[in-house]
Amino acid sequence: MIKVSTSSKKKGAQKHQNTYAFHANKNSKKTKLINSLPINGVCKRCKEIIEWRKKFKKYKRLTTPKRCVCCEEKTIKEAYHILCNKCANDKGVCAKCQESAAIVHSDKELMQEQQDLDSALSSLPERKKRTYLRQLKSGNAVSLSNQNEETDDDHLDSVSDEETSDEEDS
Repeated sequence: MIKVSTSSKKKGAQKHQNTYAFHANKNSKKTKLINSLPINGVCKRCKEIIEWRKKFKKYKRLTTPKRCVCCEEKTIKEAYHILCNKCANDKGVCAKCQESAAIVHSDKELMQEQQDLDSALSSLPERKKRTYLRQLKSGNAVSLSNQNEETDDDHLDSVSDEETSDEEDS
């Protein structure tokens, strides 16, 4: 069955249009506090929604912890989330919409991971460091703990080789 429009009148343009764009008062304490809150454990779409709410002063903070729909404990401290961080990480889903899309990490988490990576790489020898970076670029990187174990094994092998050569010389 085909739907047919019953009215012949076309919709016109918007009657009232904003003369200027909305800008939140960036100097208010509340706006600064809300903008400083991190957005963790959500997918890209949910992160954009929460950022929009912050931008147009629609974001409402939680005053008390909220109950998680999975474990039913009052552990949710972020607004608009329905899963606690632990349950969302265990299930591998977004804490807001419960979809298994790629989870976006906050800038602080990314910076922390980068600092951890840099500190771990600084302890490796140059050869191992370049090998790890090459593997990371290709997408099949081994964890840094394995790199450190290989370094220790190489060191032990070289020490045992030296001892063997010393015994042969005597």
